[in-house]
Amino acid sequence: MLISTLFSDPTIFLVIILSLVYALTIHEFSHALVATYLGDNTAKFSGRLNLNPLSHMEFFGTLMLLFAGFGWGKPVPVNPYNLKWRRWGMAMVSLAGPASNFISVAIFAGIVNVLSNFVPAGSLVFDFLFYLIFINFILGIFNLIPIPPLDGSKVLFAILPSHMDDFKRKFSVNGPWVLLGLIFLDRFTGLNIFGNIFGFFINLIYLLF
Repeated sequence: MLISTLFSDPTIFLVIILSLVYALTIHEFSHALVATYLGDNTAKFSGRLNLNPLSHMEFFGTLMLLFAGFGWGKPVPVNPYNLKWRRWGMAMVSLAGPASNFISVAIFAGIVNVLSNFVPAGSLVFDFLFYLIFINFILGIFNLIPIPPLDGSKVLFAILPSHMDDFKRKFSVNGPWVLLGLIFLDRFTGLNIFGNIFGFFINLIYLLF
């Protein structure tokens, strides 16, 4: 559990929390930004078109991060009927979140590359950059899974033909339970599906350090 790090290594706990706050904030802000650009002002009028972390953190999602190791930010309200591209609009809004995390990964990796010439390895600066890269990468990858309410599901729904609208509605309702069930199965039965997926990308990140 993340909360246990508070007692074993308070400095790393703070670094992880700051990294999580950044990743969730930029993710949700990007949803709001693209939705506004595409013509829907719902997020803007709801006070979500800003980089204030308090606007994007969700109480129970934050608690789950601390005690269960996974969680979520406050969903950005979007009215798909206001978007310029009726079919693909929600897919674009949804992809904006993971895209912002991947762009962040590229930026922080570039900073690592520059600082490696001046800052000694193993310093707190590199710890912070490692967690920024790691958490943004994992958040981006995780949200591309095509199961509601994750962002990948909106892309899936945009691709699926209209005669599957009934499936989309049912999957939207039941998807969160499917996702939660998979997470608990993965965590407590040793299947380690998510662990293997994330482990592959974690090894890539370690190559930077």
